[in-house]
Amino acid sequence: MRAAALTRFGDPLAVREMPAPGAGGGEVVVEVLAACVPPYADEVFSGERNYPLVPPVVPGVGGVGRIVEIGPDATRLRVGDLVWCDCTVRSRDDALTPDITLQGWSSRGEGGARLARHLHDGSFAELMRVPTENVFPLPAAAGDDPARWAALTVHTISYGGLLAGGLAAGETLLVSGATGNLGSSAVAVALAMGAGRVVAPGRNRSALRLLADRFGPRVRPVRLTGDDAADRAAMREAGEGPIDMVIDLLPPGAPASAVRAAAMTVREYGRVVLMGGVGMLDGEPLALPYPWVMRNSITVRGQWMYPRAANAGIVRLLASGALDLGPERVRTFGLDAVNEAVAYAASHSGPYERTVLVPGADAPPPSG
Repeated sequence: MRAAALTRFGDPLAVREMPAPGAGGGEVVVEVLAACVPPYADEVFSGERNYPLVPPVVPGVGGVGRIVEIGPDATRLRVGDLVWCDCTVRSRDDALTPDITLQGWSSRGEGGARLARHLHDGSFAELMRVPTENVFPLPAAAGDDPARWAALTVHTISYGGLLAGGLAAGETLLVSGATGNLGSSAVAVALAMGAGRVVAPGRNRSALRLLADRFGPRVRPVRLTGDDAADRAAMREAGEGPIDMVIDLLPPGAPASAVRAAAMTVREYGRVVLMGGVGMLDGEPLALPYPWVMRNSITVRGQWMYPRAANAGIVRLLASGALDLGPERVRTFGLDAVNEAVAYAASHSGPYERTVLVPGADAPPPSG
């Protein structure tokens, strides 16, 4: 099979022939039809983000595929099934605190590194070996445009954060980082889940306008100024009532003060979910005032990725039409153009812009 390999941090990905994987117990092999290229992939491959990848490695964070081989213990999956492959792999020998690796992308701790050595390669390849429990059936309609459905890579993350915060229908949510690729996903997913109002702060006027135009009055854009007190007041005013929950999805380069300003808009007994990257690149730590957290009974929760069941939930939202992929702008690249895809993703990181690798095609036309 052909795959794109990271041979050394800072070097371009190299497309090469590699041995085809086989399925052992608890595994399936999938023909990769479409894999999303994250906007920050260039920062990972350059070494800037200091991810614990060990080259040579085939990168890639999940994808849409078709099963070509199943292990002996699969009972419902069949060869030929169209599936979503979740990159979040958990160890099977600790139900309470499993070790985690993001297949072909990252890991947590020594246990996660051991998992990564076993499930080393990701989805930038024609074939991928995946744990059976990480494969989720997709509706037949997804086969008409698998590149568009590869946006599950982004939407499943934001959905997991909203589940972690217990977002309920009718509630008011504030999305910190709403104009980014992941934050804008949280806006769309929250509305699909029934949020009554979403406060969307940001500095990018065109991105704020796009959110307002797409979703109408349920989205309340707020133009940030950098003055924390003024921004906090503006965000609260935009909520037109108590803000029930805040989810932060800001990238590593954002200041901790921006996270703090957004978090402190939440009402008494409100919830704050932290899913972004602030502080990961030696930035300042987040310092929420102890008396404010305690006296207002605030719940602050960190959430890395999402529980396994979130995959089935987000697929249902898409299949029902509650979450519409139609307006998303999708640009596809064949495997030989993988480095062009990485560069394109970096320069097209706005709301609902998707860069997708299609390993089985040399030069597919743009799908949207």
